[in-house]
Amino acid sequence: MSCNSCSSDINTVPKGCKSNGNCATGDCEKLTVFDWLGNMSLPAGQKPVDIVEVRFKNGRKHFYRNVDNLKISIGDIVAVEGNPGHDIGTVSLSGELIKIQLKRKGLNVDSEEIKKVYRKATQKDIDIWKSARDKEYDTQYRGREILGRLGLKMKLSDVEYQGDGNKATFYYTADERVDFRQLIRDLASAFSIRVEMKQVGLRQEAARLGGIGSCGRELCCSTWLIDLRNVSTSAARYQQLSLNPQKLAGQCGKLKCCLNYELDTYLDALTDFPKPDVVLKTEKGEATFIKMDIFKRVFWYTYKENRSKWYKLTLEQVKEIIELNKNNETVHSLEEYESDLIEETIDKFENVVGQDSLTRFDIPKRKKKRKNRNKNSQNQSKNSTQAKQRNQKRKPVQNHKNSNNTGNRIRKNKKRRPPRKSENNSQNN
Repeated sequence: MSCNSCSSDINTVPKGCKSNGNCATGDCEKLTVFDWLGNMSLPAGQKPVDIVEVRFKNGRKHFYRNVDNLKISIGDIVAVEGNPGHDIGTVSLSGELIKIQLKRKGLNVDSEEIKKVYRKATQKDIDIWKSARDKEYDTQYRGREILGRLGLKMKLSDVEYQGDGNKATFYYTADERVDFRQLIRDLASAFSIRVEMKQVGLRQEAARLGGIGSCGRELCCSTWLIDLRNVSTSAARYQQLSLNPQKLAGQCGKLKCCLNYELDTYLDALTDFPKPDVVLKTEKGEATFIKMDIFKRVFWYTYKENRSKWYKLTLEQVKEIIELNKNNETVHSLEEYESDLIEETIDKFENVVGQDSLTRFDIPKRKKKRKNRNKNSQNQSKNSTQAKQRNQKRKPVQNHKNSNNTGNRIRKNKKRRPPRKSENNSQNN
């Protein structure tokens, strides 16, 4: 989600706050929650909840109690109680919807685990917070160098500084138990801060770092998915997917969480389906299951002795054969059942655009110009040959001195022809 102020213009330049997902409007935050109870008034005599939800780096959220009854709204930057010192975060939720979030997290409203909100962050607090955030990349880079020097089998995935800059939390992943006591000493001496190591799973690491999935969208765990449930290979088997680990694995290396999205729909459709290990008995031999289309309710079977051809059967036909086999009856062959199937005629695509070809604009226009040029050149060559022939038929001009005089004499010696008599004059005569 993104608000209108953070959208991009035609030249892909961000508008509005220009923070690309960290604006204070509350609409661009990761794992944001819409407060659909915000415009509703409380019943008479009921006090508002004094607990707010504060978001930190990469979607980390905690609940804090507003002891001093500060006027806090969604998007405000507040200073909250840390361990030790104080931390800086952004308010992501407030109001009556907090009760539902506390219930989902398994916390009570009067729980002692909920810490305090100190104050609204001042400009000095925000400057210290931003300077601490700017150190995270260099700290992570130098921390990985120290890991390589110590030879520990662990991966440092992320570093998060506390708002006051006195403490840093190092998030890591490891397959085995790691003794990082010497690592904590080296990190504390290198950065002069309090160090806290926190191990996260591969799914939590992908949720913190984010990325693009195979579907082309952002990862579900980093945008909206909160409950990271276990995914097993049986979910792929129920959906008739090939057990290819490269296609079924997500960016975290585990099975994709989206395999569970449609699993309930497939399980409901498979309630009246026979088991795939059931063998159909015919006079030609036993037939085994190959594959099926769940939503079209179609099966494919083949003979054990001759697997060169698959036979397409409907769910009702398969159930009929199984019932006959239970009564110790065998059918003649699967060909008879396959011949009874009438395939539905599918309407062909109609060209709604017309008879024009879709590739008519792909033809370059230069070819037409070349044809015109060729025609013009041919016409010019024909005209030139005709002109040469005419010039050859004409008499050559004499190139001597008296050529002009002789031409004048010839013109003088020519006698004029008498005028022709018209038909009217002849009749009068």
